[in-house]
Amino acid sequence: MVSVRLLIAAAAGAATAAVCTSAFAADMPMPPPQYQPVIEVPVGGWYLRGDVGIGIQTFATFEHAQNNPNFNFPPFPIVQQDIQDTTFVGFGVGYEFNNWLRFDVTAEERTKAMFRATGSFTQNCAGGGTCFDVNSGNFSSAVFMANAYFDFGTWWCLTPYVGGGVGGARNTITGIQDNGINSDGTVGFGFSLSDNSVWNFAWNLQAGLTYNVTNNFKVDFNYRFLSLGSPVSAVVFCQNTPNCPQAFYTLHDTTSQELRIGFRWVFRPDAAAAVMPAQPYYAPQYAPQYVPQPQYAPMQPPLSSRG
Repeated sequence: MVSVRLLIAAAAGAATAAVCTSAFAADMPMPPPQYQPVIEVPVGGWYLRGDVGIGIQTFATFEHAQNNPNFNFPPFPIVQQDIQDTTFVGFGVGYEFNNWLRFDVTAEERTKAMFRATGSFTQNCAGGGTCFDVNSGNFSSAVFMANAYFDFGTWWCLTPYVGGGVGGARNTITGIQDNGINSDGTVGFGFSLSDNSVWNFAWNLQAGLTYNVTNNFKVDFNYRFLSLGSPVSAVVFCQNTPNCPQAFYTLHDTTSQELRIGFRWVFRPDAAAAVMPAQPYYAPQYAPQYVPQPQYAPMQPPLSSRG
């Protein structure tokens, strides 16, 4: 009998303890939510840039002029003209105002390109018929620009943009030669004693695509149309003849269509992950729970000891 009662009391105590444990677990607060990090990408800042490229050059007209008013130069229509392509390298410094607007100033050096213009004339042609005058030289330029760009947003690390700029070009013509070919077989020759450099107004329009390697390093792929102005040669002196027009030549409206690859280094901190602060956690205060003590019936004396 005693053993059965002890088992019942122990079971009741265990049940009570189990109920209290469940109640305690039910009262426990849920763990605070886990926040995903928010990436803060800084915008704006100074940058350096470098560019290399190739330009397909043209000029609209080859104009002849002369300093000797006593020389009667015949009409000089150009029947053939050409200029070689050029390569260039440039550097610049700029500033990004925000995600869509930036400015920079650039300077670039362009390699020499040979040009040629052939004219023909019949008036005063020695031997009659048609005579030819072949003019050649080298053209190079240093270009300085102030540019503005508009970015259209970034998708998969790619940012399309358009831009334009104005500035100046210091155009230089060197090694000018004038070779006359007469119909009677005689020839003439002229050359310049010096190089000649002039400043011309220059402007450009461009469109491109930027690949964002990192927040601080970007690669540009760019098409640019560049107007270089109208470079002028030095005076050409004639060889072995006192009667010389003292001519000089102008490459009117020289332009270049270009493909460029550029690199930009932006001076700003890398993107940092900002995690939202977790909510403060306060441990709940619980009153202690006591398991009731089992109640035992008083033990009866053995029958043999009863009176």
